[in-house]
Amino acid sequence: MREAENIRSLEGVAPDFMGLIFFDKSPRDASGYEVKDDLAKGIARVGVFVNPAKEEVLEKARNYHLDYVQLHGDESVSLAKELKDAGLGVIKVFRVNDELPVEAMRPFEGAVNFFLFDTRTRLFGGSGEKFDWEILKAYPFDTPYFLSGGIELEDIGHIKTLDLPGLFAIDINSRFEVTPGRKDIEKIKKVKELL
Repeated sequence: MREAENIRSLEGVAPDFMGLIFFDKSPRDASGYEVKDDLAKGIARVGVFVNPAKEEVLEKARNYHLDYVQLHGDESVSLAKELKDAGLGVIKVFRVNDELPVEAMRPFEGAVNFFLFDTRTRLFGGSGEKFDWEILKAYPFDTPYFLSGGIELEDIGHIKTLDLPGLFAIDINSRFEVTPGRKDIEKIKKVKELL
């Protein structure tokens, strides 16, 4: 999110997290938008980055009052640890198709607060495509995770029936937008009602 009016509308829905994307190739890039500290009170702010430098993340964290950073590229375990040591919550994204990248995830166990699983595509996120959520029934780690990837309103009930070990949150994005970066508040209200 990035527009003050849209964020103010979201406050009434009170989601647990709100994402601000800092990736200049994304149509949702929030860089250059002012997101004041009095917006989204009580909602954790997550800055989404793709292969950033540590200094960039720390600067954006200060300027945008971030609580968490979501690392959506090929970031190292050492960067994740450094950001966590700096007081930020860290969410590491893994892009999946038909199986979990267990060996790639293993070094991050204990180094991040959450994993996030998104559908593997040629782009970084926001594709609106799903992967087979059934593979998460064999989730082998203790780190809780977010589920993302093409989730729409009709999927919420199905996800609740899956009984996925480790599932902490559902990450909704492209299917809940009016335009890129502007959320459909009414649809998000319906998600809250279904959870």
